[in-house]
Amino acid sequence: MELNVRKLTEEDYEIFSDWWVKWKWPIMPKEFLPDNGKGGLMVEKNGVPIVCGFVYENNSKFWIFEWIISNPEYRDNDRQEAIELLITSIEDTYREKGAGALFSIGRSKHLVETQKKMGWICETKRSYELTKTL
Repeated sequence: MELNVRKLTEEDYEIFSDWWVKWKWPIMPKEFLPDNGKGGLMVEKNGVPIVCGFVYENNSKFWIFEWIISNPEYRDNDRQEAIELLITSIEDTYREKGAGALFSIGRSKHLVETQKKMGWICETKRSYELTKTL
């Protein structure tokens, strides 16, 4: 069976929250995610979710592609293909919706290298992520 891309659904929140726990990441509350956790895409195979990501849309052409998370238990040979399919599908879907550019922050060396290979520009100067909970 081949890989399938679909929009995120309400039911997916429990799935990717479990992935965040298993990867030892904090669980993002629904209200911190685009469209309460439905603003993005999921790649799956035979009904098994593999990887998903979210896009924060706004009133500019510069949108944020974030919280890329994968199923830590999925180890089939097409895992890399699924990640690349997610990225290209996000690019295509959100270009059609009006995005002029996508911005992403990454710590995973593997994911950063994948995005660079796919034409993403990677700033090599050190920067910091700043967050303030209100």
